Amino acid sequence: MSNQPVLLVHGGAWAIPDDAVDAHLNGVRRALSAGWLLLQRGASATEACEAAIMVMEDDDTFDAGRGSFLNRDGRVQLDAMMMDGSTLRAGGVGCVERIRNPICAARKVLEESPHVYLVGEGAERFAELHGIHLIDNSELVIAREVARLKEAQATMAEGKTEEIFSTPTIASDTVGAVALDQQGRIAAATSTGGTLNKTPGRVGDSSLIGCGCYADNESAAVSTTGWGEPMMKLVIAKHASDLVRHGADPDKATAESIAYLKQRLNGHGGMILLDPRGRWGIAHNTPRMAWALRTAAGEEWGIDRNF
Repeated sequence: MSNQPVLLVHGGAWAIPDDAVDAHLNGVRRALSAGWLLLQRGASATEACEAAIMVMEDDDTFDAGRGSFLNRDGRVQLDAMMMDGSTLRAGGVGCVERIRNPICAARKVLEESPHVYLVGEGAERFAELHGIHLIDNSELVIAREVARLKEAQATMAEGKTEEIFSTPTIASDTVGAVALDQQGRIAAATSTGGTLNKTPGRVGDSSLIGCGCYADNESAAVSTTGWGEPMMKLVIAKHASDLVRHGADPDKATAESIAYLKQRLNGHGGMILLDPRGRWGIAHNTPRMAWALRTAAGEEWGIDRNF
């Protein structure tokens, strides 16, 4: 029996300024269109997630792919993960510097490696062996982020480290997607450039299974965005999916998980969730979160909590 497909994407949860709202909404809607086109044609949930994420990785509005935050050394280091809920297979890459679309490398790990996670040079070598062209890191760096790094490092020199990492006013444009395909399979994917001025080698929640990305056809598919360290400590994506497994509807599961993140570790961010029945949930405790949804009933999108 054919299922009605569903696709839900996000483009970051933080205090998105008014002059950046249109770029965020346009970006998530373009991503939605790319993934939905595949789902309509009978493609898998993993294919749809990859297509949607690639659009956002190529859009320098977001902290994923080109235009990502720079680390302390002025380089882009990217993390991404994808998980197939029908098989529990997952693929992640961390700290890659020469891959334009790390979500493509993550899918290669998922489908063509016995491993779940590859990092750094090893991940890049694996990607190249499987047909992914490697680029120079400079192709991922843009002037806006060079200026932003200088400002952040000046702030840290004044001893204001907390302002760089743990407030929702700092851009957090990690991107993600969750999908349900016509075969009833769900999948999740997340991609990020990580934290501004991060220590080289730092890996956040986005590409860690159960933290920033998780999918299981017996519960739900989840992708998160926000301050990664608290999310890692709480394995927050798995936490939300387990709430669905134990009977919570997606709205309640996402709201409770974000409330738990705040209550337990004063964390901030957002998440999207989709279950195998096509029910979905969105929650965030930041001023704004960019998201877009497509179901058989039509398309919806938003930038704040009024959904």
